[in-house]
Amino acid sequence: MKILVTGANGFIGRDLCAFLRENGYSVRAAVRNNVRDVSGTDEYIQVGDIDELTDWQQALVGVDTVIHLAARVHIMDETVIDPIESFRKVNVFGTERLAQMAAKAGVKRFIFVSSVKVNGEGCRDCFVASRLAMTEGAYTEKDIPAPQDAYGISKREAEDRLAGIAVETGLQVVILRLPLVYGPGVKANFKSLLKIAGSGIPLPFKNISNRRSFLYLGNLVDAIVACINHPRAAGETFLVSDGEDVSTPDLINLIARAMGKKAILFSLHPGILKALCRVVGKSEEFEKFTGSLFVDSSKIRKLLGWKPPFTLEEGIRETVKGVEIASALRASQ
Repeated sequence: MKILVTGANGFIGRDLCAFLRENGYSVRAAVRNNVRDVSGTDEYIQVGDIDELTDWQQALVGVDTVIHLAARVHIMDETVIDPIESFRKVNVFGTERLAQMAAKAGVKRFIFVSSVKVNGEGCRDCFVASRLAMTEGAYTEKDIPAPQDAYGISKREAEDRLAGIAVETGLQVVILRLPLVYGPGVKANFKSLLKIAGSGIPLPFKNISNRRSFLYLGNLVDAIVACINHPRAAGETFLVSDGEDVSTPDLINLIARAMGKKAILFSLHPGILKALCRVVGKSEEFEKFTGSLFVDSSKIRKLLGWKPPFTLEEGIRETVKGVEIASALRASQ
């Protein structure tokens, strides 16, 4: 089976391509620029910028399944007046173009990697104060979508366009909505958390009783393979996670333990912590560290019989190991 992977040289794409090839698939990597460091693939093809005009014809020749990872996630240019249009150019119009050409080329299945941001930004019951009430706020596939930012809105609109194409052409669309994905090479907020968890600096998160879902990279690529093969995946939307939701202090303790260290946590009233974060311009980071966002991933387990091959603790351990190896390589250069 020949698989086309877009965004193949990204954080998820590299591991996915290698995993697919190891499991007997023929992997064609679609990349924006003429890069030659896409390991774990049989071939790669340069497609340029992704938008409503991208020519995917050569990339789609002989392809059975498309896994669409490529997306605009951030806009770094602060001068952009209307960010939603920049997100739509890639995430909506670019996705629609690829799906239309895939259907025309005879591709059978189209797996679209979306985001839990389509559901919303926090648990359905907002901030949950006690562990007893936490089971009531999980996002599910049945929820009415309520994206809050331009990225989430663009992903939701892309899902809608794909649904229309599926009806018109018979293309088997599978949508995966993901929480934060972590693993070796992770960047942004999770990378920052890795740094502070192992720093030995006292952290004011001891009394934070939130709950967040995460997804280890190894579990994600395994779930994607399940969606390639299983006949019941066609036409479905799945929320995917490790299935072990965790609070911020518990996550910090897990990371520190994987590093062979002990986290130092102390209590600070959330109101004071929030005010301090606002003063230093870190209000958004505060919400991500202390707020709740968790999903019910039981649908993919029941419908496809999928089970995460890695526990949360194993995923954290592999992530830390990857960071340590990368640090050692940099030090030796």
